[in-house]
Amino acid sequence: VKKQGILIDGAFPGPDIHCVTNDNLIINVHNSLNEPFLLSWNGMQQRRNSFVDGVYGTTCPIPPGKNYTYILQAKDQIGSFYYFPSLAFHKAAGGFGGIRILSRPGIPVPFADPAGDYTILIGDWYKSNHTDLRARLDGGHKLPLADGILINGRGSGYALTVEQDLGQSYSVLFTADQPGQDYYIVVSSRWTTPILTTTGVLHYSNSAGPVSGPPPGGPTDQVDWSLNQARSIRTNLTASGPRPNPQGSYHYGMINLTRSIVLANSAGQVNRKQRYAVNSVSFIPADTPLKLADYFKIQGVFKENSISSRPTGGGIYLDTSVLTTDYRTFIEIVFQNNEDIVQSWHLDGYSFWVVGLDGGQWTTASRNQYNLRDAVSRSTTQVYPKSWTAIYIALDNVGMWNLRSEYWARQYLGQQFYLRVFTTSTSLRDEYPIPKNALLCGRAAGRHTRPM
Repeated sequence: VKKQGILIDGAFPGPDIHCVTNDNLIINVHNSLNEPFLLSWNGMQQRRNSFVDGVYGTTCPIPPGKNYTYILQAKDQIGSFYYFPSLAFHKAAGGFGGIRILSRPGIPVPFADPAGDYTILIGDWYKSNHTDLRARLDGGHKLPLADGILINGRGSGYALTVEQDLGQSYSVLFTADQPGQDYYIVVSSRWTTPILTTTGVLHYSNSAGPVSGPPPGGPTDQVDWSLNQARSIRTNLTASGPRPNPQGSYHYGMINLTRSIVLANSAGQVNRKQRYAVNSVSFIPADTPLKLADYFKIQGVFKENSISSRPTGGGIYLDTSVLTTDYRTFIEIVFQNNEDIVQSWHLDGYSFWVVGLDGGQWTTASRNQYNLRDAVSRSTTQVYPKSWTAIYIALDNVGMWNLRSEYWARQYLGQQFYLRVFTTSTSLRDEYPIPKNALLCGRAAGRHTRPM
């Protein structure tokens, strides 16, 4: 079925961006669409520079026929990430590609250089155009189950069962030591009716024939299986390579918490239209990017702490929700999922430690089962049906940061808010000034950034 797609440099998916830790990236984006467009950089932390995060709460859209040059730094991180269009449900039409941040030569990774290095991008796919899907959401309706799943990568994949949730990135190393033939790469959905499955092929150059036999089935839908696997993925503390170092200590479990936040997702209707919410607040965009309103001190765009740090139990209502936190504090966030579907949460600007996850309701006694030694550090985490997930974060990156559902229909209809990490300091050590070429829109239009 033919449909409209969004291409980057004429390709779908777009070209990979390869760089090394601390590289400065200059990326010029030309918008050839007939509507505003933005690219965001999922997993890149934009240290001290939320102005260029590329979501509407921080960055003005690129008008049709115009261009904008992002100046980014791949600061203090390595790994596999991706870029994507963040506005107007464009993500359903493509416009995404991989990002690879490699370690500096002086900080070796704990394995030999692989013989091949490939990007595999996996996602839902609808036969309908993104404009039709957007109209359905704007009309207050849920989206149906996707028509299928796409594997949009070149090259090979992996022969390993790893549960991967929406928005997550994995770097998987495997040894190509099997007999010379073709092998299935299988991707299947979970907790959906029906279960969607798609296949790719890992092709050995000396393969004598095509892949044969039926593809293997996906894992069980039992939550316990998923919880056990998620808990088994841990940081190897004896291996070389960079890792987070909060407050000058690699021992995140020994740092005192200064605040605990509990976030509960929910679904419901407002004015007979479908909405999704966090702690009963369903996010609606303001007329001006929140970061610009904060920088220029424009009143009336948002209110601090317009979302509670605990579930309210009340009905869903609309607001431009912003939660203010203090710079250089160490906090706990608990994601409580009382719904029957898996949730996936992403925080821009940070990586965090996934210290605990389990079924049922989180209580303070749940901290007794936290992993305070070798938890995985990441920017996206899953919360299983009727379950909770707890994370620790060192708030060492000033800015306005989007905390959102990676289920894009839920994000679009309100399951998101902005975490404002605030300091009174104006030092460049803490936050960079607004980019000289920053686009200004809404109530910030007509103001000035800095001399070019």
